[in-house]
Amino acid sequence: MDKSGDVVSSKSAPGALSQETDTPARTPLTRWLREPLVHFLLIGLLLFVAYGVRSHSAGQQFGNRIQLTLDDVGQLQIGFAAQWQREPTPEELSGLVESRVREEILYREALTMGLDKDDTIVKRRMAQKMEFLSEDVANAHEPSSAELKIWYEKNGDKLAQPSRATFRHLYFSPDHRGQRAHNDAGQALSKIAGEPQDSKIAAALADRFMFQDYYGDRSPEQLAKEFGPQFAQSIFKLKPGSWQGPIESGYGWHLVFVQSFTPGRIPAFEEVEPAVKTAWLSDQRAEEWRKTYATMRAKYQVVLPAAAASDEPRVASAPPAKMVAPTSGLQ
Repeated sequence: MDKSGDVVSSKSAPGALSQETDTPARTPLTRWLREPLVHFLLIGLLLFVAYGVRSHSAGQQFGNRIQLTLDDVGQLQIGFAAQWQREPTPEELSGLVESRVREEILYREALTMGLDKDDTIVKRRMAQKMEFLSEDVANAHEPSSAELKIWYEKNGDKLAQPSRATFRHLYFSPDHRGQRAHNDAGQALSKIAGEPQDSKIAAALADRFMFQDYYGDRSPEQLAKEFGPQFAQSIFKLKPGSWQGPIESGYGWHLVFVQSFTPGRIPAFEEVEPAVKTAWLSDQRAEEWRKTYATMRAKYQVVLPAAAASDEPRVASAPPAKMVAPTSGLQ
């Protein structure tokens, strides 16, 4: 207050301190954008939009219509009849149809979600279908008898009938006789020299065999599977009509009486024409698949991991000219 009694305003006082702060006030929007929950919702929204775009793309590919034809329904009926030996009831047929629709819906939804990506089983199945397509091309041509004869002249050995042996054997078990099994077999052979194959004396000298004592019309491959390769080779070196041995197998030692041999031969074309056709088709499928794969393989460059002695990746060479024919099963 001055001498005149007037009040002096503090506003006009020089050097007065300001009560205002320099920090800007936070708006509600700024605080809201800093919330972690909002970030989570935004990420979820982006994923939803991406799924919607993919669904729209899949919808454009398939549409939202699932249509079964009369042939489709007929196939369902045929499959049911083959399994149950009767026609399906209306209720059962309705269930089969709904099962097919369910399968189609799940298939489309799985594609929409990308479940077919990076799936080993799906890759194998698709690769197998490509092989089947190659086989269909080869099967499209029906060979004439003249074509089959020409092929058979060059490939008759593929259908050659192997040699076959009919024999009886006596078994000497290492489990029962130990190291004496071989010597016992040799001593038994000296006792049954000149005896017929069905001699009771011969049978009394041997041990009981877990399988057959008599084998008729067996090929080397069959004997190799039952007794081992060494035994099969030895059998076909014997002379028919007498006891011989001892011959070793995977089971022990044997004395063998070969009754007869049937020599191997290449049959006449007329005897095996159906088998020639089957072999010809198999050969054509293998050749068609080789050509098809070679064409596909030429379009790709396969880069393998770098070798230990080099940092540069190695480029795989093209496959060999001869390839194994595709198989018809899922591994």
